[in-house]
This record gives sequence, structure tokens and C-alpha cells, in this order.
Amino acid sequence: MDKIKNKILQLSEIYFRQTSSKTKNARLAASVKSFDHQELKNIISCALEGWWTEGVWNEKFQEQIKDFLKVKYALTVNSGSSANLLSLMALASPSLKDRRIKAGDEVITAACAFPTTVNPILQIKAVPVFIDLELGTYVIRPEDLLRAISKRTKVVFLAHTLGNPFDLDQVRDICKKNRIWLIEDNCDALGSSFKGKATGSFADLSTLSFYPAHQITTAEGGAVVTNNQVLYKIVRSLRDWGRHCWCPTGKDNTCRRRYSWKLGKLPFGYDHKYIYSELGYNLKMTDLQSAIGVAQMKKLKIFIKKRKKNFSYLLKEMRQFEDYFILPKPAPYSDPCWFGFILTIRDKRIERNPLLKFLDKNNIGTRLLFAGNITRQPYFINHRPKYRTAGNLKNSDKITKDTFWIGLHPGLTPEMLKKTVKAFKNFLQSKKS
Repeated sequence: MDKIKNKILQLSEIYFRQTSSKTKNARLAASVKSFDHQELKNIISCALEGWWTEGVWNEKFQEQIKDFLKVKYALTVNSGSSANLLSLMALASPSLKDRRIKAGDEVITAACAFPTTVNPILQIKAVPVFIDLELGTYVIRPEDLLRAISKRTKVVFLAHTLGNPFDLDQVRDICKKNRIWLIEDNCDALGSSFKGKATGSFADLSTLSFYPAHQITTAEGGAVVTNNQVLYKIVRSLRDWGRHCWCPTGKDNTCRRRYSWKLGKLPFGYDHKYIYSELGYNLKMTDLQSAIGVAQMKKLKIFIKKRKKNFSYLLKEMRQFEDYFILPKPAPYSDPCWFGFILTIRDKRIERNPLLKFLDKNNIGTRLLFAGNITRQPYFINHRPKYRTAGNLKNSDKITKDTFWIGLHPGLTPEMLKKTVKAFKNFLQSKKS
């Protein structure tokens, strides 16, 4: 059987090499997954092993995440959105007693965000409090955060926008002094660092996404990381149907007391595998996905290096257009692993839509900064959720109207980046005439 398996794996490598050639006129996507034959070998090996739910591949993947971020706990989930949901739900757990976030309590976040940073706040019936971003860095100002705090503030939930870290020292100090939980949405920032320490390792809870657009991918997937054992146990329970039992998938009686528990109003001896202490779901990652992640993690340092190199090239070449655009800049004390190269139109003669259509016609992909000012989205208007703003959201509105980003992922070659810069030059020259 081993011979057959090895033959299948050899053929998968041959298949990859014969089907992975790039065409000359390929579209320069803003984001795309980077992989080779090893991901195929891993997922095929996992499939042939026949254990497809959470298992040994998942254990290895979680260990790799912990080692990279230097954290105590990493728990894989089925998406970055689920990671965000679980993190905030964990802070609403009755297990936290007086530190629990309740309906009507406030969560401070940025107005320019991906919806699933904001939606969990609404789902637990808390009140989002929106603050503005700086142009250029696209991170929040700590002084704005201070002004946003009220007696009802329980959580600060912030993303490192496109991989650019917010001031983790100041934000963390503010949270500690005010007894406020901090969640880092690190979904776009795996590989970024602040003062030499990995983002995703500072907060009470941090989240990761492994959607194909991100620094690594497992197709769909994400993770919650923490150094807090109590929070880890709550998140794990919420992810695993809300059960009180902590047995790994496929194992029984780890506690040696499977039929000796007395919890809730259940009869003594009720099977521990079917005792539920949290209001949970099944949001686990499969071993098939984790097998891809294991291969991706081995390439992560290379991916980070390429992203930084591509960012440096684009920044150098795009300086010639600085009169037209606000160029991205790393936040102080940070070393970002950029998710994309972000630009905000400075020159009033340029409209975003014609520029994006021109780039699209030249096979150059673009993306907006997610939802822009999320309070202007249809679902915010239709559902009319309760929220408040701290200060004006002038920059968030500017971002909604004039900001976009282009790709710098590892799949882009120097020739492709040159083509991108040339397209900008051609468009801007047409505006001069």
C-alpha cells in the first residue's frame, strides 16, 4: 500500500509541474494563493489516511502557529470570521463573571473595517463605538481611543489594517489601565511585528484568517490565539458545540471521570461528552485544511520576505506619483508584512472609478479598503443597529471615496510590478493632456 501511496504522491508533483505554467498575459490579481506540489502532497496524504476531521495534521498546524507567534495557545477554526466571532463571544461568557461583556456594553473599533470585525459586536447585542483612521498608515490614533472610552466600554477590537500594526504599546496600556479587554484582528497581518515582537501576540485574544488572499492559506480557515488559559478554554468550548468536555476529536475519557460529573441540573453521571457549559457551535477546521496549512507555514518566512520586497519596490517606484496619491507608510515602531499596497487619491482631478476601470482593462486587479466607513453600508442603514461615533469620521469618509489597493503578494514577479507602475504612468499622462 505504501508503494501505491508514494506513486500517487509522485504523480501529484508531476501534475502540479505540468499545470502551473504562467501565461504571458496573466491577470495581476490583487491577492492570490501561493503554493506548490507540497500542499497537494499533504492534502492527498491526509485524504488517503482517511481521518479528515480535526486530527494529527491539525495538531501540527496549531503547534507551528504557536511557535511562530510565540504564544501559549492556538486554536484553529473554519474561518477568520469565526475567529472574530468566537473571540468576542468568549468575552461575553458567564464564566468571566464581572468582566463579562453584556448587552448594551460598548466595544471600540475602527469605522473602516471588514464587516466581520464589526458584526460579532452586533450579534452579542453590544454597541460598537467607531473611531477614525489616519491616512497613510490607516491605523487608529491612541488619543482618539482614549476619547472614545466611556463607563460602558468593555472591549477594544482593532485590526492591523492591511498588515500595518497600530500602536500596540499605547493601546495595550490604555486597556490595562481601564480594565478593558483587547482583541487584535491579526487576519491581514501574519508576519508583521511591532518593536520586534509578532503582531497577534500582544492582546488578550488575537485572530488569524487563512482565506486564499492572506499571507498563508488553508482554502477556508482561521485561528484564535491567546496566552490566557481561561480564555482558551472558553473559546475551545464555544468552537466545539459549547461542550464542557475537553477530549480531542476521536478520544474519550481524558478526564478519567466521564460518568462521574454533576453539572447543571443533569443527573449525576451524565456522559461528560454531552454536557454543554457554553452557547456554542461546531466551528472546527478539518485535517484536510490543516494539511495545507502545515505546508504553507514552512513557506511563511519566504512569503513575508517577498511581500516586503515587493512593497519596497512599489513604494520606490510610486514616489514619482506622490502628487497624485497619498502613499502608504509603516506605523511607528512597526515592520509590516503588507497585505496590499494601499493608495489614497490626493489630486481632485482624479476619480477612483475611471482609474480602477483602466487598471482592470490592463489586467491589474484592485480592491477597496473593505467596507470603507461601515456605517454607510446598506445593512447598517437597513438594520439600524445601535452605535455611536467618537469624533468625526472624516478620514473614513475620504477612504470610502478615494482609497484602494493593489497586489504585492509573492506570486507577483518584478516584471509584473513594472507593468503595474507603467499602467499608472499611462493613466496619469492621459490626465495631463
